[in-house]
Amino acid sequence: MQATETSVLPSAETLKTPVRWWRTWWRSLSPNRQDRFAVLAPLAAVLMFLAAIVAAFWYLRTEEVAREKEALKRDVEYAQQRVRLRLLERQEQIMRIARDLSNEDLDRAEFDRRSEALISQYPELQAVTWIDERMRIRATHAAPTVTSGQLRVMGEEIKRSETADIFMLARDMQQPVYSQPVSIKDEAPPLLQLQVPLSSQGKFAGVVLGEYSIDSLLRYGTPTEVLARYAVTLLDSKGNVLAGTPLAPRHGAFISTDNRANEYEVPVSPVGNGLMLRAQAYRTSLGMVGSGLFWLVGALSAMTAWLLIATWRHTRRRMQAQQALVSETNFRRAMENSILTGMRAVDMQGRITYVNAAFCQMTGWSEAELVGQTPPYSYWPDNDNEAFKAKTNDELSGKGVPGGFQARVKRKSGSLFDARLYVSPLVDAKGKQTGWMTSMTDITEPNRIREQLTASHERFTVVLESLDASVSVAPLGSSELLFANRLYRQWFGSQTDGHLELVAQAGVLPASDHNSSVDDEDGLMGLPTDPLTSARSENAEIFRPELGKWLEVRSRYLNWVDGRLAQMVIATDITPRRLAEEQTARQAERAQSVSRLITMGEMASSVAHELNQPLAAISNYCSGMVSRIEGKQISEEMLISVLQKTAHQAQRAGQIIQRIRQFVKKSEPNRTLADVHGIVNEAVELADIELRRNNVRLTHYVAARLPKVMADTILIEQVLINLMKNGAESINQAQRPTARRSVELRVVPRHIDGQGVVEFSVQDTGKGLAPEVLAHLFEAFFSTKQEGMGIGLNLCRSIVESHHGRMHAENIYNGTEVTGCRFSFWLPLTTTASATTETVATPKPRTIE
Repeated sequence: MQATETSVLPSAETLKTPVRWWRTWWRSLSPNRQDRFAVLAPLAAVLMFLAAIVAAFWYLRTEEVAREKEALKRDVEYAQQRVRLRLLERQEQIMRIARDLSNEDLDRAEFDRRSEALISQYPELQAVTWIDERMRIRATHAAPTVTSGQLRVMGEEIKRSETADIFMLARDMQQPVYSQPVSIKDEAPPLLQLQVPLSSQGKFAGVVLGEYSIDSLLRYGTPTEVLARYAVTLLDSKGNVLAGTPLAPRHGAFISTDNRANEYEVPVSPVGNGLMLRAQAYRTSLGMVGSGLFWLVGALSAMTAWLLIATWRHTRRRMQAQQALVSETNFRRAMENSILTGMRAVDMQGRITYVNAAFCQMTGWSEAELVGQTPPYSYWPDNDNEAFKAKTNDELSGKGVPGGFQARVKRKSGSLFDARLYVSPLVDAKGKQTGWMTSMTDITEPNRIREQLTASHERFTVVLESLDASVSVAPLGSSELLFANRLYRQWFGSQTDGHLELVAQAGVLPASDHNSSVDDEDGLMGLPTDPLTSARSENAEIFRPELGKWLEVRSRYLNWVDGRLAQMVIATDITPRRLAEEQTARQAERAQSVSRLITMGEMASSVAHELNQPLAAISNYCSGMVSRIEGKQISEEMLISVLQKTAHQAQRAGQIIQRIRQFVKKSEPNRTLADVHGIVNEAVELADIELRRNNVRLTHYVAARLPKVMADTILIEQVLINLMKNGAESINQAQRPTARRSVELRVVPRHIDGQGVVEFSVQDTGKGLAPEVLAHLFEAFFSTKQEGMGIGLNLCRSIVESHHGRMHAENIYNGTEVTGCRFSFWLPLTTTASATTETVATPKPRTIE
């Protein structure tokens, strides 16, 4: 055969072109060989081409899997570090609580408050429990998501369990110990436990038990970008899934893939090998099936293979139809078994013909036990048979309630649960009714939640109704009153007028006019509600004449249950407090007046001596003029000069009396913009009389270009005079020599806590103040003088603090020797705008002659 084929090879001339050579060689073959070649050649070519493509795709897929595995390993290690850091942060916070408990810095209430703050802030932390050395629970706080079986009761003793074993291990090691969570089928999800030992005076005093939700730890500890790319799960030491949903095993389109190349797991420290973090990569690449080249090759191969498998079409179509029918049947059966609503079908005589898996799961009876039963059914409660019979008769006669009805259903175990049943006709494909279809839903949990909400609303209403404050809530831009408690209705009735009047009088943001046109834009459109509802409440004190009460009004914005922005106003009766404040203010004014009278009483002799000088000069001038006039020895110019000097002395005596009168007279505080130089000059002129009587030298320095301060000049003068007089008395008591008998007054600008102030200081050369005197110096009725009342310095400090200033006293030292005492106080500087506002708002002083 090979010789025959060789004999018919084309000559060199026929090989000039490939087409001519192909035609010559094809004609040289026999018809049988041509048919065989026509069948086998395309198939061989397709198989070779597919083999090459599959090899290329296999190589590319292997490279891609390697890259995905490297990225998966890197991402899983990053997620493991994030989970580890989150565990260490919670461990540090629980160790702080344990340290404070060991140092007895925490009581039970503070423990509950801090535990509640941790649990509400960190969702993975489910419970924090304080267990003493006898394994008895001292205090515990759990999240609402903890199941009842996992809750710990205060006073309960820890029995033999994994928690007790970890307790013993923490006691022996004196180190924080984590438990190894194990997933148990048909039980609540396990909680990861951390026990931190307590130590009191070197002895073991129990543990602080922190319990974590492994699902929340995975959800909030794992970075979102990792969760988006991989199916992340947490496994126990046996490989059971504790949290997350793993991927089901999959295979490639034609070549089985290695699932282990797409997953990676690492232990989570500090828990150890008992908690493994595993990630499985989702399929992100198109693979061979999604490749355009693959489809091109597949199309060419399919066109060739179609010639070979044409005889199999009918069989293939029938098998596909059969498979589709089986898949559809299985799908419908899976749907029926997976729905949570129980389905039951009965015929026209009431016999059960069908129940689904959910119905069997709810009632506890199997399908074989239920199908074929007639009334009374086994899941009817014994006490409700008659009622169920009546409802069944109504169903069979077509009188069922369209909205369904609620009933109690008995399980096989004998327990009851609440269910809602809906009945509808069962119609076959021909439109004929063959029975009735009943759907049943377990509503035990919704009923329980509804009862809890009702009880919670009742408690909420009782608390608000019993408040001694008026509480009202109204939406912005509407006259509707959403809520008003008993005291509000007692004061203002059941309308919104009182709420709006309180808002308007308190100066809070008023609601929009509800009578505005429908086409007008909402004034609150575009206003973000989060800053409003999270802002602090606004307080204002107002007087309501119709009630005869002073009210403290607090308001804040909140999102109502229906999503509307509402305003809550709380009004509290503060009339007794305001009356007490007014009485306190009047008593303070009287005390200040008394202090000034006492000061002037102590200075009376010095004032009399000061007035004696101008009066004596006036007497001498008058006597001299009389003698000169009688002797006719005075001229008109001399007479005018003597009269001018006499008038000057009289004016001087009048000024002294006027200043003393202004200082002593009673008046309300009258803060105005005052010149510091004027205040100091007035105080120095009044105090200089007393200082000269005590043979004390007064020096004062006032910085130039000082700004004006907002102050009551009489009260500040009273403070300065009192401090300078006290300095002179301290020098007298110390019996200092003449060279060391001096009082210095300095007024300079300062910056204290970032605020511009004017500082007044009075420094004497007395014997200073003892430490026990400094501790009680500004207390009321404390005095070092035998005849003192102890109200001078107390009033001085009150006056300074009423001007938003502060007073301070300190000794002056020369080495270890006390050489005097320094009293200082400062007043804050006020801008012109705020000073003008305060001047207008301050009432005019009332004078009492």
